[in-house]
Amino acid sequence: MSHAPSEANRLPDGGRRVSGRFPDGGNRSLVIERPGEHRLVLGKLPVPGPGEALVRVAAAGICLSDREVYAGHRDASYVSYPVIPGHEWSGTVEAVGESVDPALVGRKTVAEGFRACGICERCRCGETSLCTGGYAETGFTEPGAFADWLTVPARLLHPLDDDADLRAAALLEPAAVIAAAVRAGRPSPGERIAVVGAGTLGLLAVQLLTACSPAELTVIDPRAERGEHARRFGASESLSPEAAEAMTQGRFDLAVETAGAPTTAASSCLLARRGGRVVLTGMFTPGATGIDPVHLSLSQLEIRSVFGASSSAWSDAVRAFGLGLLDPAPLITHEFPLERFGEAIALVGGGDPRTGKVLLRP
Repeated sequence: MSHAPSEANRLPDGGRRVSGRFPDGGNRSLVIERPGEHRLVLGKLPVPGPGEALVRVAAAGICLSDREVYAGHRDASYVSYPVIPGHEWSGTVEAVGESVDPALVGRKTVAEGFRACGICERCRCGETSLCTGGYAETGFTEPGAFADWLTVPARLLHPLDDDADLRAAALLEPAAVIAAAVRAGRPSPGERIAVVGAGTLGLLAVQLLTACSPAELTVIDPRAERGEHARRFGASESLSPEAAEAMTQGRFDLAVETAGAPTTAASSCLLARRGGRVVLTGMFTPGATGIDPVHLSLSQLEIRSVFGASSSAWSDAVRAFGLGLLDPAPLITHEFPLERFGEAIALVGGGDPRTGKVLLRP
């Protein structure tokens, strides 16, 4: 397949030099003006500036963080209203700005959300999710993918194979978070591993951890239907939290927490053996149960937390997706057009075990 631009060096309004197809028409976007208020806006098509790419959105996932933005519960330091949400997405590069390789035009792609500076000490050490240059993220402080089109820095793109399923690829952002957790947890073949929570993050974790050949892979979730789903993805068993408390204390080499429930950080630490490892990926709210420092010190646990994903974790997730080790498509249960955002956001976090990943399809 050729990726040559269809209209090289066309100058759209504003005089910026772009390569690729610059379509006529506007851009529909879903704007959250303030907590609880949203509207669908028709505006001008964004123009990629120097170093940027214009992407036609294929699909965008809605997660609990988006619901927090809509409800006004996200920490004020990590959102800027009005905002176009959408940090989990996939699409196709339609045009690129100056100094960007025109061969990207026509490529299917995803992109990192954090707008890391690339020059601070943490970025130069490869820890782009810990950038000290100030927080900026697509869909929270920068325009996101609940729109027909968006522009992103081309350096953040992760191009996909030509035959990639863009519907499934919209879940590569949470998959990158889990890839970061797997990196932090350092699983080895033959270890006993627990995954706490069988939502999107938990089920993606099961897939990536299955590829590490654990001796046991136990998923803990109160929803029996989700446990069955986890077993189909490769978990050796699924348990309710009550059963896990009675049977599995101190059993696992590695516990990966994905639920973000008030008690799961503390309970995950109880699952790990002495000298074991715990990785926290759930987004906890104020008031969550604290970790017992006595247990922590006596058990010599290693605890890591994950917020977002570094560039290297994104590369891991995209590579696993391309190899077929990661198949997010079965997690998708609902798809809506932009016009039905209100219905879509109501499903997310609504408690129905039959609701998996909800997508918006511009």
